[in-house]
Amino acid sequence: MTNTLLFIGGLGATEIMLIAGVLLLLFGGKKIPELMKGLGKGINEFKKGKEGIEDELKNIK
Repeated sequence: MTNTLLFIGGLGATEIMLIAGVLLLLFGGKKIPELMKGLGKGINEFKKGKEGIEDELKNIK
């Protein structure tokens, strides 16, 4: 059994910790929450857009 997270495309815990460390060094502790908040908003907008397109396709049929 491998130590991977499927939703992240096969990255293991070590790789995730390394990425988190690099982000902390690059942006600092104060900027990371702002970046994650922006990322979360972007993902929510993407989901809303996807749902809107799915609804339109259902109405066409």
